[in-house]
Amino acid sequence: MHLAYPVVLAALLFSIGVYGVLARRNSVLVLMSVELMLNAVNLNLVAFDAWLRDSLHAGQALTLFTITLAAAEIGLGLAIVLLVFRTRGTADVDRVTALGDRAAEIPAQAGPAPDAVSKGQAL
Repeated sequence: MHLAYPVVLAALLFSIGVYGVLARRNSVLVLMSVELMLNAVNLNLVAFDAWLRDSLHAGQALTLFTITLAAAEIGLGLAIVLLVFRTRGTADVDRVTALGDRAAEIPAQAGPAPDAVSKGQAL
C-alpha cells in the first residue's frame, strides 16, 4: 500500500474539519469538525506507523491516547454547550459573546438611577 493514499485522505478530512470550524456557527457542528480533524490525525499516525514498521507501534499508542483525549473533549464540550444553551437559549457561537453573568454585559450607569432621583431618594 502506498503512503500517499491515507495521507491524502487525512489531508482532505483535516481540511474539511478546518472549514467546519471556521465556517459553522452552531457549536455542536464545531465540535464535530474538531473530531473530524482529530480523526485525520489518527489516520496519519496509524498510516505512518504501518509504513515505518515500528516495532513499538508508537503511532498506534499515540492514536489510542488521541482517542481518549477526543472522548474527554467531546464529553466536556457537549456539557458546556448544553449549559450555554440552557442559560442563553442558543447554541450559536457568534451570539454567545461572554460566558459571565448577564449583568456584566449591561454597562453601569454613571449617576444614580433615574427613578431614585425623581423621588428624591439617595442611593
